[in-house]
Amino acid sequence: MLSYLAAALPADTGAAARLVALQCALRMDAAANVQLPTGILRGLRLGHCSEPWQELERVRWLSRIPATPEGDTATVAARLFDAALLTQSPARPDRRRAADWVLRAARPTRVAAGGPLPQLAAVCLAAYTPHGAGNGLTEADRMARDCGLDPSALPDVLDQLTTAGLLASWNVCPDSGDLRWTQAAQCVGGL
Repeated sequence: MLSYLAAALPADTGAAARLVALQCALRMDAAANVQLPTGILRGLRLGHCSEPWQELERVRWLSRIPATPEGDTATVAARLFDAALLTQSPARPDRRRAADWVLRAARPTRVAAGGPLPQLAAVCLAAYTPHGAGNGLTEADRMARDCGLDPSALPDVLDQLTTAGLLASWNVCPDSGDLRWTQAAQCVGGL
């Protein structure tokens, strides 16, 4: 889903909007509607932040549905306009589990305190790290694209994750462009 959203959203889409889009894409129903509990948004530290939603509306990726007449403030409802999302695998129960996994990957306090970009980068790294391996590998350009970054900005984000104690080390191979990282010891088994 990260790769799909990297292709479907404009390159300059911010990290907060990408986190919202990821949750929406993973939690949508068969009619491309989503009701995102505000607790999820608070977990991503985006609880009262309307900018990501506005950004996704400006690019016509979704439209928020007005609150119910009862004034339900426990959810944000939206209709997604990306019809191709309905063809993405896996099935809805698996996508919902993946959405919960994304929350756990983005939630560590030391990462979340840095804002949406380190959270999104942590999710991407977790997605590309084999479970229990303690290290991972992906193309640096792919990682930057999934995060909506210019590749030259990626080292700063990776340094933030190292400072936050999520990564023990990282490097980019100059010949292949591969990004390699090692998780900090307390993070092995899942970022």
